[in-house]
Amino acid sequence: MYLLWLRVAAVLYAGAGIAVFPAVLFGRERWKQITVHLGGLAFFFHFVSAVEMLVGGHHWLPVRASETESLLGFLVAALFFLVWWAYGAVSLGIFALPVTFFIIFIPALGVERYVFPSAGVRTSWLIAHIAALLAAYAALGFSILASVLYLVQERRIKTKIPGSGPGAFDWLPPLDNLERIAHATLLFGFPCMTVGLVIGSVLAQDSALGAAYFRDPKVIASFVMWAVYVLLLFVRSTAGLRGRRAAYLSGAVLLVMLAVWAANLFSTVHRYGAP
Repeated sequence: MYLLWLRVAAVLYAGAGIAVFPAVLFGRERWKQITVHLGGLAFFFHFVSAVEMLVGGHHWLPVRASETESLLGFLVAALFFLVWWAYGAVSLGIFALPVTFFIIFIPALGVERYVFPSAGVRTSWLIAHIAALLAAYAALGFSILASVLYLVQERRIKTKIPGSGPGAFDWLPPLDNLERIAHATLLFGFPCMTVGLVIGSVLAQDSALGAAYFRDPKVIASFVMWAVYVLLLFVRSTAGLRGRRAAYLSGAVLLVMLAVWAANLFSTVHRYGAP
């Protein structure tokens, strides 16, 4: 029965993890309430699941990997609600709630690894996984390109001599438009990357590697990049980061993206072209 409550908690954590982004990034009070209510329900069902899991197993400490992951997710969520209760802030939830969902997602699938009903269904999930991640990388690439063009346009405006003729970069959009493009493409790419990683986690359960899949360097780097993506969105929103500083931060994300692609060379289970 504990598995049912854990699955309910996972669904509610997913809803709270979605609601926290407009709540934090745009300061929407209604979304803050939705985040706290959904997260609170998820935490309650997670607590019930954890108690039933330990009592049913006749032990008070986790003995299996799935039990450890479930309790680790519970502690992350507990830390979030402790901060919310003490300071009335939901900002930490932009990290805590999605991370909690990622941690308990695999245990919520069940003790046995998930197996797709047919090869066609698995292929469809694989296509969705690849398409979502490629869309995320494309969006991030456009954001970085817009940030670079922002720097070029800013420098061009500052160094342009009054009364000079047309230049080679007159076709560039205004600075405000470039800033909007960089931010909008980031907002579009983040859910794509999140969906791609979730689908990849499901696909991993159908492989013979199981949990070992998540120790692969490319998989680890992908989750690190997701965390950096969240940090970039959070800093741009809460710190009012704009213009040149935002462009430099996007450049740092580019380095992380290149590191993910470089990890492909060392991957043994997730390498393009690997048998």
